[in-house]
Amino acid sequence: MSISDLFKPLTLLHGPAMRNRFMLAPLTNQQSERDGTASEFDQAWIGQLSQGGYALIQTCATTVEAGGIAFDRQMGIHCEGHLPGLSRMAAAIRRGGGLSAVQLHHAGHRANPLLGGVPAPASGDTLPGVHALSTQQVERIRDSFIAAARRAELAGFDGVAVHGAFGWILSEFMSPHLNDRTDKYGGSVANRARLTLEVIEGIRRACGPDFQIGWRLSIERYGLRLEELREVTAEILDRELIDYLDLALWDSAQRVREGPFQGKTMLSVFTDLPRKGVRVGAAGKIMSAQRASQLLDEGCDFVLIGRAGILVRDFPLRVHADPMYDSPKLPVPAQYLRAGGLSERFINHMRGWPYFVEPGSA
Repeated sequence: MSISDLFKPLTLLHGPAMRNRFMLAPLTNQQSERDGTASEFDQAWIGQLSQGGYALIQTCATTVEAGGIAFDRQMGIHCEGHLPGLSRMAAAIRRGGGLSAVQLHHAGHRANPLLGGVPAPASGDTLPGVHALSTQQVERIRDSFIAAARRAELAGFDGVAVHGAFGWILSEFMSPHLNDRTDKYGGSVANRARLTLEVIEGIRRACGPDFQIGWRLSIERYGLRLEELREVTAEILDRELIDYLDLALWDSAQRVREGPFQGKTMLSVFTDLPRKGVRVGAAGKIMSAQRASQLLDEGCDFVLIGRAGILVRDFPLRVHADPMYDSPKLPVPAQYLRAGGLSERFINHMRGWPYFVEPGSA
């Protein structure tokens, strides 16, 4: 496909169409207030992105319960007090012509007690001295996801993106390594996927007919099994339970190293599935116009921009202007990010990522 195909509209099962094929990936940035309220730095970040040409902008991972916090200065949507700040963000995205989604997050066993988090493991063997969640506690967390989606709708967002990646709670429950439960949320693949399905189905029932639901899925680490995740994904696509699937790959070109799909790209394992009306996209080292275009050829309906979107706020516009656009090479000086409009809080977060900020740059 040509670069021009990246700028064709894309309809979704619910609500408005995406105006092009660029979605901003959900990017942790640790710049909210410590009670989870959206800060002026959050508003400035979203304000810049809203003018950057994206079809859909996701927020950073946003807590559905206070006890589910993973990061310092993590944004929250677990109480009504968060709504005014979130509403400002949704309005800014809408004025810029894009769709908006809150990424719903609970850290599960990785909740940070130093920040007020309450570790919530699926298994009693995951953390020394910490009991597994009871069935009733799992159902409470499920309902917290659903209530948070309703708040996102009230705040004016077009939808939510359910965080099912990177070993956070929904991913944790999917893993046979981290989930040894004997109740309805453990054992078989269907039982381990039950929490994810109940969250998605509950959001669809609780929110309006135009409300959009995305699901972020990662397929590496934490004892996750590729074949099982493909089976669960096939059901979700066949039942059209979501509007879009976000494949969170560290590298969109990586290949499967073992098992029945050995040698295939990780991406193709999922893009080969019948998807009916669900749209499928991927994130992972998409740093140039040409790579974004290639992913449409490889079966994606859209692309998710992460690191390239931190380097410049208007990646889609730059691709539109220059079919050979390529991102600045990493690492970059802190001053480059500062001059581009990133807050010191965001820059300090990025210093924790290898090869992003030049070591020692002030």
